[in-house]
Amino acid sequence: MSTGKAIIFSAPSGSGKTTIVRHLIQKFPNLGFSISACTRDKRGRLEQHGKDYYFLTPEEFKQKIDQDAFIEWEEVYEGNFYGTLKEEIQRIWDNGKHVIFDVDVKGGLNLKKYFGDKGLAIFVKVPNLEDLATRLRDRGTETEESLSRRMYKAKFESSFQDQFDVVLVNDDLENSFAQAERLIGAFINQP
Repeated sequence: MSTGKAIIFSAPSGSGKTTIVRHLIQKFPNLGFSISACTRDKRGRLEQHGKDYYFLTPEEFKQKIDQDAFIEWEEVYEGNFYGTLKEEIQRIWDNGKHVIFDVDVKGGLNLKKYFGDKGLAIFVKVPNLEDLATRLRDRGTETEESLSRRMYKAKFESSFQDQFDVVLVNDDLENSFAQAERLIGAFINQP
């Protein structure tokens, strides 16, 4: 069984972690994106099964839980499950790459615990919650009710930032890209 390192990006929804992760995958060809499994609906035509997520029915997801197929899983919102499949990590390592994650905060902490020293856990945050609310509104995917839920959750998730190895404040995207590149480069190259 081959193994590599694990780079874990976590943040409240809308903080920019996905944009940063996509940038790093372009910059570092030896990174493989861990595709999470989830039970939520696809967001428009942008998301594809097997590329952005493995979209499973709640029944399929629960069956995989029973089969111990996940490293970690969580019911993030009522009825919406997300998780990291063991076979997904092995697929990336078998291709000779290090795995990079884009996960919610609780999932990130669970992955950090699972991977130990082989993992680098980075918490991405916006300078303040007003910026976060603006970013989420600008997506055009949130109702006022879902925005309110996400903001409440973001406040809660931010209380865990000190449990991550690094807190990256995403106030300027280019600076965030450069800081993330330095972090990943140093981590990958250490023995």
